[in-house]
Amino acid sequence: MTPGPSLQHDPKYLDTQSPAPGVANLFRVEDVLNLARAHSLWPLTFGLACCAIELMAGGASRFDLDRFGFGVFRPSPRQADLMIVAGTISRKMVPCIKTLYDQMPAPKYVIALGGCATAGGPFKYPGQYGILEGIDKIIPVNVYVPGCPPRPEALIAGILELQKQIKSGNAKGVMSPAAVDDAQDARPAEYKNAMSRAEHRKLLLTPPTPAPAAPTQG
Repeated sequence: MTPGPSLQHDPKYLDTQSPAPGVANLFRVEDVLNLARAHSLWPLTFGLACCAIELMAGGASRFDLDRFGFGVFRPSPRQADLMIVAGTISRKMVPCIKTLYDQMPAPKYVIALGGCATAGGPFKYPGQYGILEGIDKIIPVNVYVPGCPPRPEALIAGILELQKQIKSGNAKGVMSPAAVDDAQDARPAEYKNAMSRAEHRKLLLTPPTPAPAAPTQG
């Protein structure tokens, strides 16, 4: 049996050992801490809507997040350093989410899982009043995972990306509460003063009032 083309052209194809970088390696303490943080993420047991089903599937036996070192879901925010926002964010849940985020010890990280947590998903349309259009309106986000809903493999890819950011020192855990307020005044112009769908329908069905005739000059 002849070897494949890779072995024929590159005799070191099976050499998986990298050469020694030098006599001595000098690491910063922060680099060692980031390495430990990246491989011991403790997510918060937290879900909002249908994307949480994919989050639970990712932690189950078929995908097994624990293989990568981030399967220790904690029931308390005081024991977690990763919040995975999975699902539609209603405005009634905003104070609860901010409270959970503020109670997490620093450094802490956030993953927006799915279209709703990223940008409002199918609920983003003029006149909607009950859904927050992206979790980054109230807390900072490190990684966005698109999809409606994203599969568990996409979640794993998002957490691996977060690990790369932490190890490279680019993912800074926020120590203070988020400074972004969720007020209608901070929303885009077309979403300010949002009205209910019933009010919007009533406005559409109401015939326009004819403008008064201009007075004639005699």
